[in-house]
Amino acid sequence: MPPDRDPAGSGTVDRLATDPQRALADYIRDPTHAPPPEGIEPHRLKVYRELFFNNIESMLAGNFPVIRRIWSDPEPERWTGLVRDFYREHPSRTPLFPELAREFLRYLEHRAGAGRGDPPWLVELAHYEWVELALQISESRADDVPFDPDGDLLDGAPLVSPLAWPLAYAWPVHRIGPGYLPDHPPDAATCLLLQRDAQGKVGFQQLSPLAFRLLQRLDQQPNLDGRSQLRALAGEADVAPDQTFLDDGERMLRQFHEAGVILGIRMAPDDDPNA
Repeated sequence: MPPDRDPAGSGTVDRLATDPQRALADYIRDPTHAPPPEGIEPHRLKVYRELFFNNIESMLAGNFPVIRRIWSDPEPERWTGLVRDFYREHPSRTPLFPELAREFLRYLEHRAGAGRGDPPWLVELAHYEWVELALQISESRADDVPFDPDGDLLDGAPLVSPLAWPLAYAWPVHRIGPGYLPDHPPDAATCLLLQRDAQGKVGFQQLSPLAFRLLQRLDQQPNLDGRSQLRALAGEADVAPDQTFLDDGERMLRQFHEAGVILGIRMAPDDDPNA
């Protein structure tokens, strides 16, 4: 991406304004308002301008395919207009291309409060599309925390895989597309599980609110044993923590374990045989 504009004091801005590289970057970012730099032929400037923009547009289209389809239907220029707005307006925090999608999400978050007339579900849909890339490039590993894969899930503290992310959205982001653009959110949140498998493939599945809350609790109170987690979950759901509830909860824990969402139970570092 072109370098960001420097928000420093006027002396710095005046100095940068005379810098050919800054002048070129400003022109590439906003050719409508920034003058072309001196000493570069117009056809070369056109090549630079189109090259930078096309690279950014192509990467964002790959990271946000649903948003691109929505914005391109029925007017393709709406999508390129959105990308140009981002390209022109957003002061990116990083020049790294793998972070481009996160910068676009930050832009949409800022834009949501600016009265630009965007759909109310846009930021959540962008997060839903971005988070797949975030998990794909995450450097977390299943063995970051020592665990016993065969430990008792009720007596021990179940460990959620760092490659399994429970997510909750106000909007049904997994259904939104050109053929379904809701006007108002449903009464219940949309709970999803994002998981990366051993081959690096990322998949989504829908969770019940109770299952989502259980996984959330396991992260929030990591040292609590499974039985105590289930009893506390019953209290939150305002149901009796009887044997039927505990049996159902244990079954849920085991299903998560079989799917690799729960790795096993936490171990103290001193107990880790691989330490």
